[in-house]
Amino acid sequence: MKHIQLLFYIILTFIFMEEILLAQDNDWANLNRYKEENLKIGLPADNENRVVFIGNSITQGWIEVNPNFFVGKSYINRGISGQTTPQILVRFRSDVVNLKPKVVVILAGTNDIAGNTGPSTLEMIEDNIASMVEIANANNIKAVLCSILPAYDYPWKPGLEPAQKIVDLNKWIKEYAVKNKIIYVDYFAPMADQRNGLKKEYSEDGVHPNLAGYNIMEPIVENAIAEALR
Repeated sequence: MKHIQLLFYIILTFIFMEEILLAQDNDWANLNRYKEENLKIGLPADNENRVVFIGNSITQGWIEVNPNFFVGKSYINRGISGQTTPQILVRFRSDVVNLKPKVVVILAGTNDIAGNTGPSTLEMIEDNIASMVEIANANNIKAVLCSILPAYDYPWKPGLEPAQKIVDLNKWIKEYAVKNKIIYVDYFAPMADQRNGLKKEYSEDGVHPNLAGYNIMEPIVENAIAEALR
């Protein structure tokens, strides 16, 4: 069973990397990825508590690994594998603002540290996250800022030693959230091991959560969403 799960995550990684290359070649921010779906969804109904989850492969993988979490709720998944914060910022209006949710859950930054779209400083990531929050605020959307998940190494770019950078970035995200009265979601603390990597029971590749990992994340984020809607 474990071998099958590992094979699944290896295949998933190859799919993610292929999507990164396609996005870079044809549509850098992948603005067309959800274009048709966004048109079909349309505006929220009266009294609908619509929530958009935006991010990278960890967000995209959520609906693939545990689709039941999204069933029967006004949750819209707008994750795109491999994406960095500048890409997410470019599509923030089309994939979040135009859907007119009450809440947006932002989980992004690890791929910037991995250098998926080129070198990136922590300050650059911070600026992009802050810009997303400012756009959300300007459109009466409550932002929920999530900590980046722990990662000791990236399988597709080994040797970058991301663990401490993630700790530092999460420190800034939390401080920014507190300062600006934004709801902060801490996935890191319950999911990190002694090396500040992702606990083995929560991932097959050390980066992407498995079902057990998402089961840890779900009640945490749902409490945050409930608080935002209050």
